[in-house]
Amino acid sequence: MNDHFQRIKVAVIQAASVLFDREATVEKACSLAKKAASEGARLLLFPEAFIPAYPRGLSFGAVVGSRSAAGRRIFKRYWANSVDIPGPETKKIGNIAKATSTYIVIGLIERDSQYSRGTLYCTLAYFGPDGRLLGKHRKLVPTGSERLIWGAGDGSTLPIIEADFGKIGGLICWENYMPLARTAMYAKGVEIYLAPTADARDTWQATLTHIACEGRCFVLGCNQFVTKDMYPKDLETLDELNHFPDIICRGGSAIISPLGKVLAGPLYDREGMLFAELDMGEIAQGKYDFDPVGHYARPDVFQLIVNEQPALSVSTKTPQGT
Repeated sequence: MNDHFQRIKVAVIQAASVLFDREATVEKACSLAKKAASEGARLLLFPEAFIPAYPRGLSFGAVVGSRSAAGRRIFKRYWANSVDIPGPETKKIGNIAKATSTYIVIGLIERDSQYSRGTLYCTLAYFGPDGRLLGKHRKLVPTGSERLIWGAGDGSTLPIIEADFGKIGGLICWENYMPLARTAMYAKGVEIYLAPTADARDTWQATLTHIACEGRCFVLGCNQFVTKDMYPKDLETLDELNHFPDIICRGGSAIISPLGKVLAGPLYDREGMLFAELDMGEIAQGKYDFDPVGHYARPDVFQLIVNEQPALSVSTKTPQGT
């Protein structure tokens, strides 16, 4: 924690993807980032799976025991609009971060680049004001039917980003219900905790507040606002959405202080931006009487082991004597 406590203006950007359109969504993200930066924000948070989409309501043709041809074609379209890290899309976002002198953190669907490039991951990517990709976090456990389209991340992508105003890190959506995952982030000293999500329920607000009070950190929650008419009209199984309401995801973005005070939001039923000025000194004030991995921990009773090694499915060794 910095001895000289700063004040930092942050922005949470509640917006919809241009669904299934990677290039258009990147352009929208860059435009929104410029707007947020023009308001003085230095840290900008976008929602989970912003590029190219959180495909709410779509089955991808899967039922127990079979997958449909139409579902495979939709997955191919989703895969084709996903993002390589690094790649042209991450370069564009990095350029905007540099041009605006901001930290940009954005949810995107990442194509695996280590093996066959077949698997997709729900990833949170961090960009610095120098334009560099500073780190990424792959969602550890996709929730429910998300497991049909996204792979599971491992412990090698649990970064904390050291900004000049504090330590940034976070988890994606229901990872935030995982007590041990949260504890791992607290142990890394997270001060601005990012929680992009697709959960628009009222109960999500209690989760954000609990994390702020438990971790004695600022919490930025960010969701999309999506309506049914935003889906591509040529989507092959668009009729799956017929029973959904016009508002597919109502949002619920918010910014919470280390003692649980709501600084901005929750924002519902429209796109928009939330801004707040964070007094980083409030973190030290909060830890006066509670520190979950410090004086309020009992390492003689409870200990957590975090495996941060990549979980590789294939490794090679050179034979001796060659």
